[in-house]
Amino acid sequence: MTPKDKALLALLRSNARESSAALARRLGVSRSTVQERIRRLEAAGIIAGYTVKLGQPALHPSITSHVLLAVNPKRAETVIRELRSHPSIRSTCALSGVFDYLAIVETDTTQEMDDILDRIGRIEGVERTQTSIVLSVKFER
Repeated sequence: MTPKDKALLALLRSNARESSAALARRLGVSRSTVQERIRRLEAAGIIAGYTVKLGQPALHPSITSHVLLAVNPKRAETVIRELRSHPSIRSTCALSGVFDYLAIVETDTTQEMDDILDRIGRIEGVERTQTSIVLSVKFER
């Protein structure tokens, strides 16, 4: 990937709906160059898709938690499969360090959060969890 590709990806992360002409102006290249770079990045699988970022607070789940999980390595596949099956779990990342995984959980109420955290703790292979509730988002990309 070239520095221009990386700059293009940064601009698309900020606003994937920005026009090719506007992206070209910001990058100092032609519109056709931007379109070709996007096509190439999509073909290479670097751009895997586009998504909607919700803007109205009413549409966002009101509670987000970061759940650290220590997992028995022999049960890791089962744990990941179980985590993936819960729609309230937005993503799961493998980590280095004391904990093995980080699950991002979003719910509308504290009761729902309590329920999903209990469900996570009961998954066979989860040995320990530590949860942090997000109080506010200072910025997001």
